[in-house]
Amino acid sequence: MAVTRTRIGGHVVVECLEALGAETAFGLPGIHALAIWDGLRESRLRYLGFRTELNAGFAADGYARASGKPAPLLLSTGPGALNSLTALMEAASAHVPVVAIASQIPSELIGRGRGYLHELRDQRASFAPLVKWTGRAERAADLPDLLAEAWRQALTPPSGPVFVEIPVDVLTGEAGVEPVDELDWEAAASTVPGVEEAVRVIAAAERPVLWAGGGVSRSGAWPELAALAERVQAPVATSYMGKGTFPEDHPLAAGSAADEAAFKELVEGADVLVCIGTELGAETTGQYSLSPGGQIVQIDAAAERIGSTYPALGLVGDAKAVLGAILERLPAREPDGQAERAATEVRDRIGRGLDEQGRELERGLLETIREALPRDAVHAWDMTILAYWAGAHFPALSPRRFLYPLGSGTLGYAWPAALGAKAALPDAPVLAVAGDGGFLYNVAELASARQNHLGATLLLVDDGGYGILREYQRDSFGETFAVDLVQPEFVELAEAFGVPVRSTAPETLGEDLAWALAEEGPAVVVLRMKLEMWTPTA
Repeated sequence: MAVTRTRIGGHVVVECLEALGAETAFGLPGIHALAIWDGLRESRLRYLGFRTELNAGFAADGYARASGKPAPLLLSTGPGALNSLTALMEAASAHVPVVAIASQIPSELIGRGRGYLHELRDQRASFAPLVKWTGRAERAADLPDLLAEAWRQALTPPSGPVFVEIPVDVLTGEAGVEPVDELDWEAAASTVPGVEEAVRVIAAAERPVLWAGGGVSRSGAWPELAALAERVQAPVATSYMGKGTFPEDHPLAAGSAADEAAFKELVEGADVLVCIGTELGAETTGQYSLSPGGQIVQIDAAAERIGSTYPALGLVGDAKAVLGAILERLPAREPDGQAERAATEVRDRIGRGLDEQGRELERGLLETIREALPRDAVHAWDMTILAYWAGAHFPALSPRRFLYPLGSGTLGYAWPAALGAKAALPDAPVLAVAGDGGFLYNVAELASARQNHLGATLLLVDDGGYGILREYQRDSFGETFAVDLVQPEFVELAEAFGVPVRSTAPETLGEDLAWALAEEGPAVVVLRMKLEMWTPTA
């Protein structure tokens, strides 16, 4: 019997995503959302399915960070949608434009409490505290405008995740609207007040320092950042979220080691500190103990963050637009070598301090990884000891290539985020670095990597448990408890998923990473070793 294909609401959702310019969608199907997947079946959109909504959300996050484009995350009702909350928390804290679209129970039953399958008391309210914006479609005719607004909200600075829910009757009912070919989502350009005063302050500075955060990456403002640094001859520090926005092998780069005394003294000693797209949060400011001594010029797209940590001359706006406006008015300064000497001293002093601690193993691993990765490679890091090292001491050389979940500090981010980044940048090498505890959050995504033909590499550091918690617990309480784990044999586990794998050691890591990165599909390198943290240097 021939099946008549009726155009339904689920098809309109997919048409809208195509019209908005989406190229890839992430998710996991569910009974109420199947109409969307029927639309995907004949769509030009690439759909990447994952084994849990948590990991689909992390993959969407990695895609959006690496590409700078919104990532659709397709979810089912109730438990399927709620499984994505941790990933959306990370996207929210890092301002990543993930567009989450979930099904909902039938319109007439929402809020009725009649025990319908997957019913929540208020599904939309479960997401509202986390995301920038939420919306609900009441009928298929709402979908084009609703999804265009979701796209606009996700991208409007400060960017971030949004949530849309669509009742199952809207998804499965006849569309009743014309095919969607084009949607307008562009936000109007905004003016930047206060630039003249900021230019006057920066131009008069004798010891300026620029401090770049994730807002520089999100707005694509790294050319303007470099131009400003060279225009005023200022060292450039970055937050962990801003790593790579200024190449850490540049003579003016002061790095991102915010806990190191040399870094703190550079920032505190600036007579003008220009903070660009950083919220100046706890991890960046030593739990707010940092004491800048000069005038702060704070550039942020979120007005409420201006002056929330330190008094500042505020410029509210997207980093790229604000820096561009400053550069139009700011005179150039003749180089005298002072800024390069200051940046060099920070790097050298930190290096000397680490030399005294004898951390050859951990530093050697970072050096080996850096040598194995081309400049444009993506590297995603989990919340694990080697990633803590990397945040402070791994040279990030290109923008949107250092992916790190410091916004929420969640475990299990690196591997699915790396898969999302590989989908965004198929020609770039992609490496995930995870510990064994974090990787067990997403071990099933080895299968997703194979099925979706995503050739990312995983470096798995197996220390038999939650290594960083083990160290914190020992240092704080003298004893450890519940941080050691019985683990599988990871080499055999990867083999069971049909993924090429090698066991490695520090002296062979470079060779094994080169092998894994050259594989056409996913590959795993397992390093079984306990690592230790460093002590911030004086």
